[in-house]
Amino acid sequence: MSWTRGLLVALAVGALLGGSAGCASSEAHERKGEVSASPVGKVLDDTDEEGRHYREIDKKDAPQVGVEVQPASGGTWDVRLTVRRFHFSAPGARPVAVAGRGTARLYLDGRALTRLRTPDYHLPGRLVPRGTHHVTARLYADDQTVWAVHGKPVESTADITASGAEGTGATGRPASATEGTSGPPSGARHPAGRARTG
Repeated sequence: MSWTRGLLVALAVGALLGGSAGCASSEAHERKGEVSASPVGKVLDDTDEEGRHYREIDKKDAPQVGVEVQPASGGTWDVRLTVRRFHFSAPGARPVAVAGRGTARLYLDGRALTRLRTPDYHLPGRLVPRGTHHVTARLYADDQTVWAVHGKPVESTADITASGAEGTGATGRPASATEGTSGPPSGARHPAGRARTG
């Protein structure tokens, strides 16, 4: 009976030693060749509409985003983001905030549409009824915090106007769109539809 207890103790000690050694080597392996995963910026109390906290960073290091929306065939819309000092993360990226990396979220009239890992998106015309609408692109870190400068999210908004059903007017002319551009921070739209750069 005592030899079984001794064997169990030996196995437990081996598992503890082997497990901690495995963790240390795994962490070292993850850090090798990877961009620094140290904390970036300062997480603020402010949040977006879905409760994700803002991550404040210096303006000189902040990413920028611009959004352009153009009418496409069949009443649909092509959305194209232009980014500076920012790289889209691949699926499966570690949920850690790394400077200049993450995803974009696209909003239509304040409603979340999708999360983007590429600069292009095809917006279905059924989501854009007749009238003027606002398409906003906002940048997020991989830990889902919102990149922000001076307490404002890094985002850009473009106004689009659908002149008829499915984004085309009764005469068949395409609807119009104005481009929004933004640096950090962004916010109010100019009358011509451009986002103001701070």
